[in-house]
Amino acid sequence: MLPIRDVNPTRSFAWVTAILIAINVLVFLYELALPSPKALYGLVHAMGLVPYRVSRHFSLAVLPTFFTSMFLHAGFVHLLSNMLFLWIFGNNVEDTLGRLPFTLFYFLCGLGAGAVQVAVNPNSLIPTIGASGAISGVLGGYMLLFPRARVYTLLFVGWFIRLVELPAVMVLGLWIALQFLQGLISLGMPQVGGVAWFAHIGGFLTGVLLVKLFPKRQRWLS
Repeated sequence: MLPIRDVNPTRSFAWVTAILIAINVLVFLYELALPSPKALYGLVHAMGLVPYRVSRHFSLAVLPTFFTSMFLHAGFVHLLSNMLFLWIFGNNVEDTLGRLPFTLFYFLCGLGAGAVQVAVNPNSLIPTIGASGAISGVLGGYMLLFPRARVYTLLFVGWFIRLVELPAVMVLGLWIALQFLQGLISLGMPQVGGVAWFAHIGGFLTGVLLVKLFPKRQRWLS
């Protein structure tokens, strides 16, 4: 299941969402421009969020990695899927909260995502990177704000692909249910590189909880 776009107009251009996307793309281009895999490895380990450092060797120097890790990505698919979700759902949340509150909301969701990932895997030496934790919070906020908004979604069933229009609560509800399922499965597996399912879960739950605390701008709600 892959959302393509929503039917939920905004009053103004989502500048913060666009800037976040631009920064993520620029950082990824910097990753590609590094001279060697060793240099990239060094960047990821220096700027990524390593749970073991937080839980076992905490220092103030670790705190910035909660933020810097949000702008690193492991590949084109990782980047493009994150930016697609951010653009589809971020513009409406930004339009409702306002630009500065949305910026705060986004980073708080990223912090919540990182905190949950550390809590679940405190001894992991694998860096957690990517904007998906913060974006998951945006998805949680969107689901509460616009549960009936229509989302054009590609459904994949084997070789069969169909474009359907579904309510946001169904698309995002199924998405977070899948994250919980994959997260539970991952608990019984060796810790290797892969998807940080609990960062997604933590970000989503943070977004659901926090969006209620932010004042809403007057606009048409779907």
